Amino acid sequence: MTNDGRPVPVHLRAGGTSVVVAVDDGRLPRILHWGPDLGTLTGDALADLHRAALPAIFDSTIAYPQPVPVLPQLAEGWLGRPGLTGDSDGRRWAPKFRHATHDLDAGADGGPVLLSTARDPEYGLSAEIEIQVLAASGLVRQRARLRNDGAAPYRVGGVELALPVPPQATEVLDLTGRWSLERVPQRRPFHVGEWVRASRGGKPGLEHTLLLAAGEAGFGFRHGTVWATHLAWSGNQVLAAEHTPAGIRHLAAGETLLPEEVVLGQGDTYHSPWQYGSWGDGLDELAARFHRHLRARPGHPATPRPVVLNTWEAVYFQHDLATLAALAEQGARIGAERFVLDDGWFLGRRDDTSSLGDWTVDPAVWPDGLEPLVARVRELGMDFGLWFEPEMVNLDSELARAHPEWIFDAGHGPGVPSRRQHVLDLGHPEAYAYLFERISALVGGLGIAYIKWDHNRYLLDAGHTPGGEPGVRRQVEQAYRLMAELKAAHPGLEIESCASGGGRVDLGVLEYTDRVWPSDCNDPHERLEIQRWTGLLVPPEMQGTHIGAEESHTTHRVHPLDYRAEKALWGHLGLEVDLLKVDDETRAALARWVAFHKQHRALLHTGDVVHADLPGDALRLEGVVARDRGEALYAFSVVSRPATWPPGRVRLPGLDDDRLYTVRVVHPGRAPGAEPGPGPVPPPWQHDGVTLPGRVLRLTGIEAHSLDPDRSALLHVTTAPAPA
Repeated sequence: MTNDGRPVPVHLRAGGTSVVVAVDDGRLPRILHWGPDLGTLTGDALADLHRAALPAIFDSTIAYPQPVPVLPQLAEGWLGRPGLTGDSDGRRWAPKFRHATHDLDAGADGGPVLLSTARDPEYGLSAEIEIQVLAASGLVRQRARLRNDGAAPYRVGGVELALPVPPQATEVLDLTGRWSLERVPQRRPFHVGEWVRASRGGKPGLEHTLLLAAGEAGFGFRHGTVWATHLAWSGNQVLAAEHTPAGIRHLAAGETLLPEEVVLGQGDTYHSPWQYGSWGDGLDELAARFHRHLRARPGHPATPRPVVLNTWEAVYFQHDLATLAALAEQGARIGAERFVLDDGWFLGRRDDTSSLGDWTVDPAVWPDGLEPLVARVRELGMDFGLWFEPEMVNLDSELARAHPEWIFDAGHGPGVPSRRQHVLDLGHPEAYAYLFERISALVGGLGIAYIKWDHNRYLLDAGHTPGGEPGVRRQVEQAYRLMAELKAAHPGLEIESCASGGGRVDLGVLEYTDRVWPSDCNDPHERLEIQRWTGLLVPPEMQGTHIGAEESHTTHRVHPLDYRAEKALWGHLGLEVDLLKVDDETRAALARWVAFHKQHRALLHTGDVVHADLPGDALRLEGVVARDRGEALYAFSVVSRPATWPPGRVRLPGLDDDRLYTVRVVHPGRAPGAEPGPGPVPPPWQHDGVTLPGRVLRLTGIEAHSLDPDRSALLHVTTAPAPA
């Protein structure tokens, strides 16, 4: 309280973000401001900010806007999406938490934390809300802990926390998609009502959105203030943008619980997943907060991301030592640093119809085990990775025949197959122990450095046997545990989250994994967009980006090597080309692209990702700028034929206005001294480069290349000496 008795909100301030939280009247915390840093505020100023945020109330608080708690409550007059649903056999269904106490912790290096605890004495429930602003990123995150102090069991239906957004947030953005076409953006006005994105398949899914954003009309990557929420959870979940007739706008997120997945006995607690919120002046700044957060993790890879040679599109299920050793030799010559043996190495696995779960090296294909291949890979200077799909099982497998009770069954048998797969229930301790023992023995025995961890089937009918109770939540927790325990047992082990492509990409699984596979599609036309929008959450070094075959195996489009390589340049680079079938000229060009990536990966994997807001949908310009603004790489791409041509000037975002830069077009795949092939005539500046201040490059720009569709120009920007 101030000297004159006015309540003083809590000001959480870190990483360029301010969150001002009202903590008066014994109520749960209400956020009055979330967004740009407000600077240092006195107690009187915070008290006046609180007063300035209060509306006029006439006959009813239900009909008029008010600061709503981050856990909204029906009993306080909230008619929107409930913050907590649950009951005890039809009772205790409308909780009202009050008598709140609030503790502020400076949070040391992690950022300030507000911990609020409130009780519903009539219901015998208590709720604890934790809100933190992270110092490294300026992200805000919050979670809830619910405890049942009553004698009757309390069935939790769901907990949804909410982050408010201001009235200028008039447009909503989220993402949709499908297999091999993940992360398709869609926009809509933020009308009154709810826009809800739910995932019910036991993982976020290919069609689910990474985040839900609301911002100023027409916001882009470089302009317009925008706010977004994300749930750090790899199971069933819901994200909702809600706008009430009273003018309240907020973004809610929570885990979706199946019947009786969480039943609290007396003294039991439920912890919700973290809800994250980011904001920015444009999507680039919003995404940069997530990138900085992931890069600040204690377990974030500290070594250069090794160039990967993955065997899938080269050999599929056709495994033999001679072919794979020859592939490894060619990969080493090109510059690969990690060899990953994909699906097909285990007992009886000749196609996708059988053997999932039988994690034993097949002696029919590998009579001497995998050791000879691993030894050859290491002789060539590469480390070795192996594909697993631990949570899946084929009915035609030794495992399924021995333990049918380990397969999820909601009462109708194992359910509808998907890709001929079903789901192994890790809620059975024996099934969990089996997986840990088999995988750990292989990782330790072979010295595996990297697991490509796949997850193809949705959890449609995840009933825990023998009773058929829902097992989705426990499955997610056990998958996290399995990853964590494998890493603890094998220090340095890296794991990729792959789920039929980009079906499990979230901050929950990224607590335990080191990269994601954004899509099973390596077509560069699609990958440009998939990687661009996955980048709202995931930084480049954590996105697997592979150079695929000339003809894409998912779309059957044909693209030249330079376009395929340029689009793969921007992430954790890999090769999925059959190096045994391409000619010497192609292998030499691949080697030059790999060398260029290695030369610039420190920039690519630590810099700030930027995008230009270009008119229409035909052109793209994006890049990475060093944190010290001393260097940058950009790609200008034509993705379709625009109605007007030539494209005109494009502006380069992210540079220092007051520094002088030299811009050159580079051709990493071209042999030294080779003449360019036939194509459009470049603008004059591209022959020798151009030197201009960053301000000019940002405001005026440079004439773009006149390119055919699905072609790009790669620009290297370096600081130039100041004129004498």
